[in-house]
Order: sequence, then structure tokens, then C-alpha cells
Amino acid sequence: MNPDHATPEVVVFGSLNMDLVLRVPRVPDAGETLQARSFMSNPGGKGANQATACARQGARVAMVGRVGNDAFGLALKASLEADGVDARPVATDAAATGVALIMVDDGAQNRIVLNPGANASVGSEDTQRLRRALAGARILSLQLEVPMPAVCEAAAIAHAAGCTVVLNPAPAQTLPDALWALVGIVVLNETEAAMLSGMAVRDASSAARAADALRRRGPAQVILTMGGDGVVIADAGACRHFPALAVQAVDTTAAGDTFIGTLCAALARGDAIDAGIALGIQAAALCVTRAGAQVSMPCRQELLALPAVPLPSVVLPR
Repeated sequence: MNPDHATPEVVVFGSLNMDLVLRVPRVPDAGETLQARSFMSNPGGKGANQATACARQGARVAMVGRVGNDAFGLALKASLEADGVDARPVATDAAATGVALIMVDDGAQNRIVLNPGANASVGSEDTQRLRRALAGARILSLQLEVPMPAVCEAAAIAHAAGCTVVLNPAPAQTLPDALWALVGIVVLNETEAAMLSGMAVRDASSAARAADALRRRGPAQVILTMGGDGVVIADAGACRHFPALAVQAVDTTAAGDTFIGTLCAALARGDAIDAGIALGIQAAALCVTRAGAQVSMPCRQELLALPAVPLPSVVLPR
């Protein structure tokens, strides 16, 4: 590693996109043209989002992925570096940089259409760069916006190196059986949990059953995020529910990525997983009160300045 970058504690392997965000009063109907209230372009992609959120919580982070040889790609790498993320393992591809078109309505709910671009080219060359980046790291964070074979190879490399593998299975898709055994922590939302478990997730109790069913496939912990309904974790000891914080949401974009990045930073510091979940809830709550993806993510100093809010967990039946 270059002396300008300390050895990373957390490595993120995944996607980088430029988010093109339209604020709309509502989602347009088929064939309807609707005037947006505003437009902005923001650095995004689940991988880059999680790397940024993690770095803003004080962790040393490296990002492995691909962008295009275009203005969006340059901007995405510069944005990561500005937050202290080592973006040197991000390769430049012949394909265009990935782009996400995001519509955010007046209810703060988002609809996203994604063109993967260079993210679709992530493969064995990138996992070899990952192998070098993982030297000395404690955690690898993965998502599913790059090809599944690369995700599986990355998980195998990290598992063999003794790193904790944190998987966010989004966008939701079936996971190979072999991947479950390589993953230490799975973090997913209600939609992803329902798809992977085949069980409806309606409340904390049903979330606990779904999370525990997924845990039995191999991960040590499964964490299910439910927005305003809080977070459920299933591990070998018990299933526990953490309440959400009541806030006025402006934009839910990247709330899940903020939670995951904050959790990874806490685990890299050696915090217990329950403490990391509580911190992630606080960070995500602050994130949704602001518009945008990475621009909305809080830094560690902001969380430390907040009044102490107890987030006691409640044990749930499996």
C-alpha cells in the first residue's frame, strides 16, 4: 500500500454508480409526463455508499470495483478519496460508469432504475486486486450489484483470509448454497428476507422467524432492517428487536447502506454487534432527514454529538 493510505480495516467490494435523482410529487402513471420538483446528481452505488458511510464513521476503508473512463467515473473516485476511502483498487473499464435513476416522492419513498455499466464487468481481475487490499483487513462488505460469480469469489478469498464477510443481498436474488457458508453476517430488508426465506415479513415476530431461518443456512448473524419498525437480529443466542428512532423522513435513499457502513465501522473498532446495530439505527435515522445518497450520510462526530438515546432490545421467540 502507498504511504498515503493506511492499511484498511474494512474493504468494500461492489458497485459504484452516479445517482440521478428526481424529486417528484408522486410516481407518474404509465404514459404520463410529470414535472419534477428538482434534480441532482450524486455519487452512489451500494458499494460506494457503504464505503463512504463506513469511512465517515472513522474506519480505514478501501473500495474495489469498476467505473467507466468518463466524467461520472472520475467524479465517483474523487468523491471516495475526499472521504478518505482508498479508491486506487477501483479499475477503469471500457464500459460507461453505472447510473441509477431515482425518483423520490413526497412520502420520501424512492423508486430506482439501474443501468450497471462498468459494474457488470467486475470479475477475476478485480478479485485479485481485492486479495491484495484485504491484507490486514478485518471485514469485507459485499452487495449484489456486481456479478454473482465475483461476489462468491470475493467471499471465498476473504473467508480464507480470516476476514468477517458481511453480505447485503441486494438487489434480491437467489444465493448459491456455497455462499451462505462463507458469510458471517447477512444484513437485508423485509423484501429481501421474504424472497430468500419464502416467509412473509410483516412485523418483528415474523421478521425474527425469517431471520432465524436464514441464519440456519450458515451465517452467524442475520440482521433484518425494517425502516420505521426497527431492526431484528438472529444469532445463536436469541432473536432480538431494536426499535427505530422517530424522525421526519425526507428521503430514504441509502438509509440501508448507511446502516451497514456504520455497523462495519463499529465492528472494525471491536464493538459488540448489538452496539453496532444501535449506532447504525442512529446513523440511518439521521440520513433519512436529508436528501440524497452519500451527501446525506452522517460522520462520526455528528453521532457523538447527539443526545444519548437508549435503544434497548427485546428478545423475541424464534
